[in-house]
Amino acid sequence: MVQKAVCKFPAGLQARSGTKQLSVFVTTLSRVLDMFAGLCMVAIMTLVVSNIILRTVFNQPILGTYEYVGFLTALVIGLALANCAVQNGHIAVDFVVERFSAKAQATTDIVINSVSLGFWCLASWQLWVYAASTVDKGLVSQTTQTPLYPFIYLVSLGFFALCLVILVKLFDSIKRAVS
Repeated sequence: MVQKAVCKFPAGLQARSGTKQLSVFVTTLSRVLDMFAGLCMVAIMTLVVSNIILRTVFNQPILGTYEYVGFLTALVIGLALANCAVQNGHIAVDFVVERFSAKAQATTDIVINSVSLGFWCLASWQLWVYAASTVDKGLVSQTTQTPLYPFIYLVSLGFFALCLVILVKLFDSIKRAVS
């Protein structure tokens, strides 16, 4: 029997009724974006292998492989960040913080999550603005003339999903600090 991987927030997040619906929504959104990132990774592998075979056997490489791999790699990274955060997969250096009391740890988490939320919201917003400007300017890639804006919008969406994950974690940190 194959077991399905389950993305869960720390136990305290799902137990609280106020953030349960938000955490379920964020977890589901993160899973969907991560699946799309996985499909992009498969597309990268297929494109690279196909390009190698076509170049070697038929002396006909796929035009724009380098550009498409770059676009798809940006999508893989941008769309997988939220699910990685849901699973607490990001690197955390907490050998100092773990010696603090529970309230001090929660307060430290509040500060870190607040700064992180501010940074990623700003990054998501600015990417959205940049994507809109590429639409207005009609920016396309050099080789294949592929419009840039869909990729930028999708990375911005991935960053926004990361913001939602951090927001749920911030709520949990606040609840831990006041209890």
